[in-house]
Amino acid sequence: MPVRSWFPTLIYSEPLQPAGLDCFNTELADECRRLRQFDAAGRRWSAKNYPGGYTSYASMNELHRFSSTFTDLERKLLRHARAFARALDLDLRGRTVRMSDCWVNIMPPMAAHSLHLHPLSFISGTYYVSTPRGCPGLKFEDPRLDRFMAAPPKLASARAARLTHVTYPAEAGRVILFESWLRHEVAANQVADERISISFNFQWV
Repeated sequence: MPVRSWFPTLIYSEPLQPAGLDCFNTELADECRRLRQFDAAGRRWSAKNYPGGYTSYASMNELHRFSSTFTDLERKLLRHARAFARALDLDLRGRTVRMSDCWVNIMPPMAAHSLHLHPLSFISGTYYVSTPRGCPGLKFEDPRLDRFMAAPPKLASARAARLTHVTYPAEAGRVILFESWLRHEVAANQVADERISISFNFQWV
């Protein structure tokens, strides 16, 4: 082959577990909504930084340390994070993968999450708890985009791996993992119901 592919960007997408997710997600959704009611500091921060939505990112971002429900979620997510680390061919130097942060995101109609990345971690991800039909997915950006300079646009028929952006649909019960340097965003929620997700970061320690 005269042309070969190098420097791939890997994204992991799998159901959290084979079955039993409806009951688990119902419990998680209830706890997320109770947290929003309790977390006055998070609501104040969200009013300034996450218009229309709620996140516990700046107020309660280590939920796996304080809630048995989230501790259970952490245990389930660790299996996926370790599998992703293996797929990335990472040499952890005998260390282990540890969840460092875990927080709730609730997106009512018109709430959006602008383009960002996750510093001070190596794997990040989201778990979908409640995803009403038509709610926005997770959009990733080609990390080389600012280096394309004078490149022409891609063909309408371009292969998926050649696109500058890709969106993974939001699907309740699904885990999405990516390397923390990969920029991503969530478009405005255009449906009437709330979209609930849980975001998290992993370190190697």
